Formats: sequence, structure tokens, C-alpha cells
Amino acid sequence: MPIRSAALGNQTPPQVVDITPRRLLSYAAGLGESHPHYLDDAATTGIVGHPAFCVALEWPVTLMLRDEESLGMSWEERIRGVHAAQDSIFHRPIYPGDRLRTVASLVQIRRIRPGALVLTKFETVDDRTDAPVATSYASSIYRGVEVEGEDMCIEETPGLPVAAQSAADLTQVPIPIAREAPHVYTECARIWNPIHTERQVALQAGLPDIILHGTATWALAASHLIQRCAQADPTRLRRFTGRFTAMVIPGSTITLEYREPQGDTVSYSVCNAEGEPAISQGIAVLGEPQG
Repeated sequence: MPIRSAALGNQTPPQVVDITPRRLLSYAAGLGESHPHYLDDAATTGIVGHPAFCVALEWPVTLMLRDEESLGMSWEERIRGVHAAQDSIFHRPIYPGDRLRTVASLVQIRRIRPGALVLTKFETVDDRTDAPVATSYASSIYRGVEVEGEDMCIEETPGLPVAAQSAADLTQVPIPIAREAPHVYTECARIWNPIHTERQVALQAGLPDIILHGTATWALAASHLIQRCAQADPTRLRRFTGRFTAMVIPGSTITLEYREPQGDTVSYSVCNAEGEPAISQGIAVLGEPQG
């Protein structure tokens, strides 16, 4: 059953979440974070959410949008979808006590060589003031799925700044991925897909093993770049993007590669244990501290 481009513009009902210390602490712990910014809720300044926590708010509306009948596709086709890229813009940090409202909208459906590409826009705002908190654009590829109707687009991902060429040496940071990492991230982020945790399902889907979530690899890269390029201050990260281009098998070591920034933009990539680009075309945009 093809995906229907007539579903373009579909939007989910708003999902409102009260942000508790438990949610933010769990997400940070799921990444193996130890910095007091994320974990010391007894500090006078309290804690701040890891910037990548926005994906935990986006996952429930992702499922709602994917499962709408008007989109078409059988269940078997829907689970063929792979997260191809994530581009998140952080308008302000997330704190305990926030009440946040998230909606997802289909903004692009088109044919590509592997199948169908779907671009989803996520908007998370303060439910009390309507002030923006995070805006994300996530592209998914449904392999082997046809598109019914014309290719359609109502919004493109905003253009990225060009990272200044740096003469600094390439920095390589090895990041060990524990065998149990996908299980921990699944439960702490509340993002469940059996290909990340159930080996039998992963093998049946044609994968060589369970694989780490793309957003977990993305979030780990953000953690290390914040530590090394933003004086360990997560409130300085304004935008973070990357394409998910190769699998990460848990129980291996990935490598973050970047050069010291010139200005406020950092280019980065992440390679898996085989040297393949798990994340390519990565950009981190930094700003002044907030809070």
C-alpha cells in the first residue's frame, strides 16, 4: 500500500507533558551523563534538561502521525521507516516545572530512490505562554514504499549556517557503547522500537543485530561537543543537526570527530566501529549562556 501525499499537512492533536525532575534525570542518566548541570537537583541552580531531551517529547506524536490511516501504508511498511536525519533548534532550555505542548505536522512527502521520504516538523512550546521551546525537523525514509500522488512540500528545513574552515587539528573522541545501551536509552527516553532491543526482531528485519537509536548517537555527540566546545554549558547549544547514515552495533566503540570551532558553528561527524559515518553532515550552533 503506498504512502499518500494527500496526507501532507496532517497535524497531531497537541500532547501536553509536565516536566518533572525524574524525566530529565532519567534522560540524562540514559546517556551516561554525570555532569551536575543534568543530575544535581539539590544545587541552588537546579538542573537543566539535556538539549536532546526534545526527542523524548517528539516520539509520542511521531507514533500518532505515523499511524494515521490517511497516510496509507500497511503496518509492515510503517515499520520499514528509518530515521534519516534530525535537526533541532533550541529556543530556550527545558527545566523541571515546565508544562510543554508538542505537535507534529507532515510538511514534505516525496519519492527518492530507496522509497518514500517524509519530513515531519515538531513544535514544542510552553503550554502556559505559547513561547517556543524547541522546533525540530526529522526526516524518515520508508524503504521500498511507493508514493501515491504528486511529490508535495509545504516547508523545507531551514538553511544551516556554514561552518568556518578551521585550521585546528581534527579531534577524535572514542565513545564506548555498552551492549545494554539501547535497553537503557529505550527506558530512560521512553522511545521504544524493538529493533533496538529485541535481537530476534532485528534479525527478522534484515539487520545484523540490535542497533543503537540514531537519536542516542546524536545525543551522545551533543554531550561531548557541549563539554568540549561550550564550556560544559548545555544552555549554549542553539541548534544541532546530523544525518544518520550507518548503523551502530552496541558493544562497540564509536568515534566523534570535530575541529575546534571558529565562531559559533562546529562541524562534526560520528563513525561507527567499522569506520562508516554513523552521523554525517553534523552541525552544532552555539550561543551565549541562557538561564
